[in-house]
Amino acid sequence: MDRFVIRKPKAPESPRKRDPGEKVYKQATIESLKRVVVVEDIKRWKSVLELPGQSKDNLIEALEELKKKIPSKDVLLSTKIGHTVNKMRKHSDHDVANLAKDVYTEWRTFIRDYSNKPSIEVRSDPKTESLRKNARKLLCDALELEIDHPLAENIEREAFHLSSRLINAPYRRTVRALVFTLKHKPETRAQVKTGALPVSALVQNHKK
Repeated sequence: MDRFVIRKPKAPESPRKRDPGEKVYKQATIESLKRVVVVEDIKRWKSVLELPGQSKDNLIEALEELKKKIPSKDVLLSTKIGHTVNKMRKHSDHDVANLAKDVYTEWRTFIRDYSNKPSIEVRSDPKTESLRKNARKLLCDALELEIDHPLAENIEREAFHLSSRLINAPYRRTVRALVFTLKHKPETRAQVKTGALPVSALVQNHKK
């Protein structure tokens, strides 16, 4: 009987027109929430703010990212990010200083008014921190700098960030490539130490 049935193609449904006044909801990730703080990100932006010779764009980006979060009092004390942002309020650049003031004021006000409100903190485990510390030692050696130098820390944190905050194969390969370049290419090493080659560009070029 099917041969006598005339099958017509189904007409495509016209897209539903959205009411101009209708609210559009965007799904949020847990990390995008203001009170969910990834401690590693706080430390990463802190290292950017504290590294000498940073460009205005880098400083503004770091402060803008910090402005999206409100760390708990414990995080502020353990990372000392509040002290770092407070110092940036005296920066010679007007835009940087004003943004730092906004961030510091918002944090201080929230802690004062809602100090008992819980927050979610995401931290690295001890094994991860130990492996990362070893990576920084290798970077310090390659840079010919003293142990725990902020430049090596900044490079390692950028590599960790680009590896999705995981000690995985790409992270290990990236660190090895960075150590090799900094140790065996004096010209690149000098550019990184003087700030002529930004840390972000260096790490991005060696991402594996």
